[in-house]
Amino acid sequence: MQLIELIERLDALLDASRVKDYCPNGLQVEGRGEVRRVLCGVTASQHLLDHAVAGGYDAVFVHHGYFWKGEDGRVNGIRRQRLKTLLANDISLIAYHLPLDLHPELGNNAQLGRLMGWRPDGRFADQDLGWIGRPAESDAPESAEQLGRSIAARLGRDPLLVGDGARKVRRVAWCTGGAQGFFEQAIAAGADLYVSGEISEQTVHLARESGVPYIAAGHHATERYGARAIAAHLGDSLGLAADFVDLPNPV
Repeated sequence: MQLIELIERLDALLDASRVKDYCPNGLQVEGRGEVRRVLCGVTASQHLLDHAVAGGYDAVFVHHGYFWKGEDGRVNGIRRQRLKTLLANDISLIAYHLPLDLHPELGNNAQLGRLMGWRPDGRFADQDLGWIGRPAESDAPESAEQLGRSIAARLGRDPLLVGDGARKVRRVAWCTGGAQGFFEQAIAAGADLYVSGEISEQTVHLARESGVPYIAAGHHATERYGARAIAAHLGDSLGLAADFVDLPNPV
């Protein structure tokens, strides 16, 4: 497949043009014109790029790419080495940030909800990034503490629970990654528990004072699943050789 066609397909699939973001979505670094093999991962780290070079991939697809608004734009140090790796090996870098969070089937929120067995029935927060719905069916509602244990089992990482762990959860809200800032909007939407990736100091006080517990399940840990779903889509729908690699990350 030609690179330009692949980007057109991904732009349309992820509806990138309608999303307001703080980084460029789509093709960030242009490599060779024909793409046969794509390596998918969460972040375009040097470690991931080295995997792409060693594996002979034509393109890298990630959720966290480069050129974020407000960052230093000089090409030196780590940035120089990363770009040098891509350009010297004629590998394209393709990145979709918020569009990958938002996709109703392949997105990070959709995939996390599916993994957990949550049944979404609404959206909240800026650009409808947050999801809300019912936990998995059970004879009686589980507590936030019990749901935390389920998250740990499925993500392979112990989450941090703050607030009332005994609260029964009839409505769970979630938004992957660094979306702790949507906590108040989750509460307003009627959540009994809010799950995201990261936690800030003020989040603890909000959980304690509102009575709605919060679970920080890990930024990387909650955002592995969109890129993995994209790899499957590229293989099943576009006939490309696409692989997902989950590089170790403790957060």
